[in-house]
Amino acid sequence: MRPAAAVAARIGLAVRDYDLVEQALVHSSWLHEHPEAARGHNERLEFLGDAVVNLAISEALFARHPADDEGLLSARRAAIVSTAGLAQLAARIDLGEFLRLGEGESQRGGRLRPSLLASSFEALAGALYLDIGYPATRDWLLELAAEDLAAAGIAPGALKSPKSSLQELTQRRTGGRPEYRIVSAEGPDHEKRFRIEVAVEGVVVGTGEGMSRRVAETAAAAQALDRLATMSGPSELAPGAETAAADPSGGSAS
Repeated sequence: MRPAAAVAARIGLAVRDYDLVEQALVHSSWLHEHPEAARGHNERLEFLGDAVVNLAISEALFARHPADDEGLLSARRAAIVSTAGLAQLAARIDLGEFLRLGEGESQRGGRLRPSLLASSFEALAGALYLDIGYPATRDWLLELAAEDLAAAGIAPGALKSPKSSLQELTQRRTGGRPEYRIVSAEGPDHEKRFRIEVAVEGVVVGTGEGMSRRVAETAAAAQALDRLATMSGPSELAPGAETAAADPSGGSAS
């Protein structure tokens, strides 16, 4: 059975375009070893799937928590769509066993690497969106993430914002505090869009966008927490470590 058919059977969806789903399972390392593969690897689908997953989870949280402000909703979403959270969703359908990886990537344990699983899960979501449409893809995502959505429903007072969590983490690791900087603020005053980056020990570890500084800072902090989770300690926040912090996995997980 071809991998796409096996995945379709595992997730229980009526897939129509098996070639598209198969592309979602192709890591760039496999394509380097098999350049004859016509449809390419899964990074474009990952880009699309990132938006699909975020929209589905955002919709669900928005409906479940009408009293939450933007910051708290962002915190709830970040707990689900982080690299670790998406890798957990991927593990529930055993996605790693169906991935097409290069020999070296496979030998290095790529099928279990959270960043690779997360990006591949997003690619699968993107492929399903194109193949069977958003409603069916959304329903599948929400069913798969039901446990996580329930966990995100804990009392607001028990859920710290990404900014608070990032500050606690950096103080434990370095004794310092995260620093936020506006990269850009575009548009008229009534609908200005902010882009903000956050740095720890001078190293940029996260960026975020939003219609207010607070929302953009929350998004930046959530990304920083996700990236710092892959670092072993303060030594990785030394000058010259910015490249590694920006992409600790060497890939493009969201």
